[in-house]
Amino acid sequence: MKKILFIFSSFFIAHAAFANQPKDWQLGFQNPASDGMRDIVNFHNNLLLPIIIAISVFVLFLMLYACVRFRASANPNPSKRTHNVTVEILWTLIPCLILIVMAVPSFKILYKQDTIPKADLTIKAIGYQWYWGYEYPDENIIFDSYMVEEKDLRADQPRLLAVDNEVVVPVDKVIKVLITANDVLHAWALPSFGVKRDAVPGRINETWFKAEKEGTYYGQCSELCGIKHAFMPITVKVVSEEDYQEWLSEARVKFAKEEIENDKLKLASK
Repeated sequence: MKKILFIFSSFFIAHAAFANQPKDWQLGFQNPASDGMRDIVNFHNNLLLPIIIAISVFVLFLMLYACVRFRASANPNPSKRTHNVTVEILWTLIPCLILIVMAVPSFKILYKQDTIPKADLTIKAIGYQWYWGYEYPDENIIFDSYMVEEKDLRADQPRLLAVDNEVVVPVDKVIKVLITANDVLHAWALPSFGVKRDAVPGRINETWFKAEKEGTYYGQCSELCGIKHAFMPITVKVVSEEDYQEWLSEARVKFAKEEIENDKLKLASK
């Protein structure tokens, strides 16, 4: 009963935390934290759902009507008709028109997602079995991101979603993400930002997002990549510009890919 009440309450009560991570018995999408995800949610809720509901109700009506109107007791002599040209034309044209109505806004959203504006920050995400590696190419930063085991979780860290090294990005900035893999297929997905791209060995895919509010956002690998597929989460921490610059100064030392010594580049020990 408690779970049922929680499900119904989710329709009427706004949960700010839903924007960051999934919740038990949650229905629907997480709240959008970017303009791209807002477009997806609006497309689903304001166009797809009404169409799906209308079609379902109409088909249910036809089934009930057929069961009652053409039952054996009311039609001892069944009709011999096999074709109706008008009906056949209608059930071909109407679905085509519905698909066109759905396709136009869908293509607009896809085009917007694939057209990457000028980036303020570029991050490279590399999928491994079974963790993520990240690089900040312009900042000489590289680190690995492993899931925090359940026994090591802090009180504020969600199970199966928290990681030891988070991706940190500034709020209200265009973040370009280059995505690849080192071994098998993976997929880098962040529901709150409306982002999901396959990570393919030997190929670099790209996507982008612009976080509208600060917070910690969670995602997971969304491509079946092996025995520990469910244990390679994605954590992105969105902070203010001041906090980002502070983190950046520390990360350049802690996660330095290369160190400069005597004007020569030298691999930093890890």
